[in-house]
Amino acid sequence: MSDRGSHTENAQLSRRELLGGAAALVGGTGLTSCSEPASSKSFHIEPASRSRYELVKAEGSHRELGRQHGEQASESIRMHLDHIARSQKLSQDAMQTKALKFVELFQQYCPHLLDEIEGLAEGAGITLAEGLACNLRGELGKAPDEGCTTYVIGKSSTGEKEILVGQNSDMSQPNIEMGYMLHLKPIGKPQVLIWTFGGMIGYHGMNSAGVAHFANSLGGGPAGQFGLSHYPVKRMMLECSKVSEVLDLFQRVPLASNGNYVLCDGAGTIIDIEANTNGPQIVDDSHRGYIAHTNHYLCPLYGTPENYEKSLPDSFPRLERMNAMIDAEKGKINVERIKRYLSDHSNGAASICRHPQTEDLESGFETAGRTVASMIAEPAKIRMHVALGNPCASEYVTYTMDA
Repeated sequence: MSDRGSHTENAQLSRRELLGGAAALVGGTGLTSCSEPASSKSFHIEPASRSRYELVKAEGSHRELGRQHGEQASESIRMHLDHIARSQKLSQDAMQTKALKFVELFQQYCPHLLDEIEGLAEGAGITLAEGLACNLRGELGKAPDEGCTTYVIGKSSTGEKEILVGQNSDMSQPNIEMGYMLHLKPIGKPQVLIWTFGGMIGYHGMNSAGVAHFANSLGGGPAGQFGLSHYPVKRMMLECSKVSEVLDLFQRVPLASNGNYVLCDGAGTIIDIEANTNGPQIVDDSHRGYIAHTNHYLCPLYGTPENYEKSLPDSFPRLERMNAMIDAEKGKINVERIKRYLSDHSNGAASICRHPQTEDLESGFETAGRTVASMIAEPAKIRMHVALGNPCASEYVTYTMDA
């Protein structure tokens, strides 16, 4: 059921060909945005295999959703499992043993999603433990660093008076190779459209009821605990029809770690939730008509010097720059203007459009991290515009749910 007809390249290349093609393009060429030069130390690293994210489609019961998803994304799922084991220095046995410890939490808080993961495992030809590992990721060990810039712009601040919401997702090169769009049509629930990778059943995106969320990691905050990873919670957020239901979800479900969400619903509500292991903190728009967020706390309780020391240093200039660009064009903001914001290089290596600062892609996020997906959602039009890799060098592709 995968939408492969419009691809210019064969999306079913082997893992070796995908990674080899990316490695062959590593070089020292400087990058340029529409108006400003990038750091001369940045590197242009793009996969040779494709220019857009493949669309995977599934419909039916949760078991059927998982099975269809697993069948179509099996190569990405196996790549993800290899990446988890390698990056967290876990043997396959240790990874599966750790993953199975979370079964009880899934049974208690989201048994329907455990059923979907069982279907995912069947479709991909892997074990249930491996399917769980794909949806636990960093909770199996030390979570990898990530840096993202998110935004939600209310109706009063856009040219068409409809909400625009999205982000630049900054991770590592393998996440491009593993990534795809996922369109799900569950029985009796809103449709879901997300950018995801490697068998994760919940990630960045929106539903057909107008709820959309995009996420950032956070530096510092309350200590971690044994709880659900954010990925099944992200999926449950997209089973909601309004922001109040999402807030109730965060009050009920124990989280393993802290994370941030910009959020909207079909009624026009925009909000930011700094979701912590000890409960959510709310950040509103303070009558500005929009909210932007990066990788440090904004709420008074945790927006402290101690937590700022634990945050990505470039989080602060990225937020300042995003706020400045939105403020300058409030009332006129549209999809094309946001594409420009997300391609911005004003702060060099600390820019919203993040580029690797080294040829060594194993050197860690702060030097090897890059924008892997750039997203703009239009909930009222049930569609997302997504660029593969750095938006300054890629075309946005539009993905739409059924009306």
